Amino acid sequence: MNESVKGPACQLNVRRYGLSSQPTVLMTSSILASSQMWHEQAVLLSACGFQVLCLDTRGHGESESAKGPYHMNDLVADSVSVIDHFAVKEAHYIGLSLGGMSGFGLAQQHASRLLSLLLCDCRADMTAAMAAPWDERMALALDKGCQALARPTLERWFGAAFVDANPSVTERFIQDISRTQASGFVGCAQSIQTLDYLGNVASIRTPITLLVGANDGPLPGAMAAIKDAIAGAKLEVVPGSGHLPNIDQPLRFNAAMMRHFFQTPAWSLS
Repeated sequence: MNESVKGPACQLNVRRYGLSSQPTVLMTSSILASSQMWHEQAVLLSACGFQVLCLDTRGHGESESAKGPYHMNDLVADSVSVIDHFAVKEAHYIGLSLGGMSGFGLAQQHASRLLSLLLCDCRADMTAAMAAPWDERMALALDKGCQALARPTLERWFGAAFVDANPSVTERFIQDISRTQASGFVGCAQSIQTLDYLGNVASIRTPITLLVGANDGPLPGAMAAIKDAIAGAKLEVVPGSGHLPNIDQPLRFNAAMMRHFFQTPAWSLS
């Protein structure tokens, strides 16, 4: 069921699964994707006794786009507005890529609202070398629309072989990427370019699992370093996976997600 939520800067779309009386999981997505990327995991978690709230990032899916530029703290504020709207005191949080990046800010600024964190395929800072390619992507989106980004983005995420062998998955993501508003993409890309939460990750005390695809470029190393900086953090590396392990290795991702929730039942079912 979709529900419109008034965010700090625009209306946000949330897909809700499960009952409001159950413990809540908030899920946020990659740039250029919508909350539909979490459908399989949301169904699984709701069957396990959770209310699941899947947020369409501003300018993505069915959420409105706000005037830019954006800062990652703006996306943090969007997440807080969602749990406030549903009158949730504390929630579990799952974020991947852009959603994982903002998750570090959420943990540093709103720890009292969190039960746990599962942050996937993300980093907590942005180097100049990794920020630079976003300039070309933003220019292309403004000139030709986000559909021009679809094929190269999917090949970065999954590899060309997976894209060619999985036409139904490819078509679903092409549709999501193509309907992303250029202004929303640009704002979120700018927030990625200025990402700067690494210096405070050691302050995180919320139970946290970091998860990353083994084939996701430099991110396994970056997330291993973050794991070492956070007391009690766990790291899960998904073999054979790229940037979206919940899509290209769903069984392995789901198993890791279940370990996150059910190996610590004292808080996972509170």
